[in-house]
Amino acid sequence: MSSMTSSAGAGPSGNSISGLVATLDTVVGQTGGVSTDPNKDADILAHVNELVAEEKELRSKLQQHEIDETEEHHRLRSIEVQLDQCWDLLRQRRALRETGQDPDQASVRPEDEVEGYLS
Repeated sequence: MSSMTSSAGAGPSGNSISGLVATLDTVVGQTGGVSTDPNKDADILAHVNELVAEEKELRSKLQQHEIDETEEHHRLRSIEVQLDQCWDLLRQRRALRETGQDPDQASVRPEDEVEGYLS
């Protein structure tokens, strides 16, 4: 899998990222750097992968008529917001790291702020 650019984030574009598996190289590979605390980035990436798996499961359940479209859309919206927040947090951490600052100063931004990037 090739590394993504800073837009690593099909997530923030609002597009589905099903089928992608996030890796540390995906997020920090462009900088050539390694996190000062790789466990933090790895934990965030593990959460991204869990969310992507849940997204796939929801789509499968809809196809098998185990859930209705309303439930699927509601739950997918929640997943998309969480994915956008994860990608944003990883970008913040990378930017802080690249400028010699502490990546642990990054924080999860509220939904309205992260989703507002698209407006």
